[in-house]
Parts: sequence; C-alpha cells; structure tokens
Amino acid sequence: MSPGHQPGGKIFRTYEQQIELLANRGMIVGDREHAVRLLRRINYYRLSGYWYPFRILDKNGGKRRQDDFYPGTTFDDVIDLYNFDARLRTTALETLAPIELAVRALLGHELGAIDRYAHLRPDLLGSRARKPASTDESPQYSKWIQRYQRELNQSHEDFVKHHKLEYGGRLPVWAAVEILDWGALTWLYGMSPDKVRNNVAEQCQLSAPQLESWLKALNIVRNYAAHHGRMFNRVYDLKPKLPKEPGDLGIASGRTNRLFGQLTTIQYLQRSLGLGQDQWLPEMMATYPDVTLVPLSHTGAPENWRSSTLWSPPQPRPSTPTPNRRTL
Repeated sequence: MSPGHQPGGKIFRTYEQQIELLANRGMIVGDREHAVRLLRRINYYRLSGYWYPFRILDKNGGKRRQDDFYPGTTFDDVIDLYNFDARLRTTALETLAPIELAVRALLGHELGAIDRYAHLRPDLLGSRARKPASTDESPQYSKWIQRYQRELNQSHEDFVKHHKLEYGGRLPVWAAVEILDWGALTWLYGMSPDKVRNNVAEQCQLSAPQLESWLKALNIVRNYAAHHGRMFNRVYDLKPKLPKEPGDLGIASGRTNRLFGQLTTIQYLQRSLGLGQDQWLPEMMATYPDVTLVPLSHTGAPENWRSSTLWSPPQPRPSTPTPNRRTL
C-alpha cells in the first residue's frame, strides 16, 4: 500500500503531484512552480469547481463529465475564473448591503406605525403569524421569535444595552430589525400584515409576493458570497418571481436561477430604491475573463446584456452651470 493511501478513499498527493495529475488529464499548466505556489494558498478542491466546466462531457449525451479536460484548457484560465469569482463575491456583498439596510428601515417603519412592539404581537401581524382561526402564535412565528430572542441575547450593540437598562430589553420594532439577519428579516416581512408588505414592496416597485421571493433568493446569494462559495456557474435553488411581462421591469424571463438572473434582481433593486450604486455590477461583469471554453454565457447572461436598460450605464444627470465668481 502506497504512503498516504486509505482503503476506499483518495490518495494523498503533494502539490507537485496534483499539478502533474492535472497535466496528465490534459490541462496546460505552464509555469509549474507558479502553479504550486497558487495551490499552497488555494485548495485544490476549491479550484476543482472552477475547472469542472472544462472537463469533457460524456459522449452519450449524459450530464456526467470525464476526468480529462477539453483541448485548450489552461491553468491560467481556471485561475482567471477564480479571480473573477472573488471579485464577484465582494461586489455582490457590497451591493446587497444597502438593499438589506433599506428593507430593514422600510419594514421597521411600516410595522412601527401599527405598534412599536408589533414584532412581539402575533395578533397584530399577518395571518402567517397565527394558527388558523386562532390568536395563538403559529409554528413559524414561534421559530422566528426564538431566533429573535437568541440574537437579542447575543447582541453587544450599544442600543441593545441601552434598552436592556432602560426598558427591560424590549426593543421597538424599528430598532429590533437592526439585529435581524437577512433570513429572519425575510421571515418577519412574510409574516407582516398585507398593508405593510404591500407598502414596502411598492417602494421597491414590486408586488409583495415578488419582493418576498426576491428576498429569499438573495439570501442564498448573500450566503454564497459571504462564505466564499462559488457563484459564477452555479444553478441557484430559487427562481425569483417575475411579473407576467418581465420586460416591463427590464428583467429577462429566462434563466433566473443562473447567476445573471440573480444579479439582475440586485441591479433592479439598486435602481428602484435609488441607492446610487447601480454601476458596480455592470462594471464587475465587464471584467469577465476572455475564456473561450467557458464564455460569459455560463453565467446565464445573454449576448446583448449590456444593451438592456437595466444593465446599461446610467445616463449622467445634467449639471447645473456654476456662475462665474469675480474676485472682489
């Protein structure tokens, strides 16, 4: 038995042996010393997700892939895709953050108009917060309030300490939303009264069911971005709900469970909420590397993506002429 071999498992390989394996499978490695240096800081199995689309598909038309690579596959192309994905994760988090903050502010305000402690009163929330034909809290609300109390107890925010000292720890809803993560915020939105849901969705220029589905989908996107998950060629679990005529929103009705479809919802919310960062995603997507074997279409982006209103650069606002000033 060779050193490092485990019965029924994988064989341990040094960095040099890993590179040799890739080369034997048809990958053009180039500078092997440089490749080894990269493997020392990027795990081989993390990179495997980026060379996966370069692996040859079975000839029988199945979806299984062989170990060997298509001719022309280079290690540099794999690294270029990895680096693009790293930029993508950073940009996704930067553009999602103001959306999350805006939804928090809107939801806290709308619920606060009903009651300062609306989040603690399932009888004041929507039907999902209560059991059918009852004022008792529903299982969904019970799970949510346990999650909320856990976050409240673990929070070290100054405003939480203040409310614990002055008000027994009861946060008004406009403060409570600030300790919720994206998932808990989405739950609270879903359990809110229809009037609240509709008012928040209207600010996003969406219907309430659409906004809820977008929040659920973007929670998954955010988790991948925050936890270093591969994003560019992934099939996402949730498809955001689109209107019957998605062209009205400038969103393609096609592959919304691919990266471009998910990013399109971010791009739309950036503009509908007036957050002023709607150039970041188009600029980032324009940096997609020139990789013949894995083109930009692997993200679900159409060929003419830059020509759509939503993804085209915003028109500069006309500047107000500055009057000439004379030195007195």
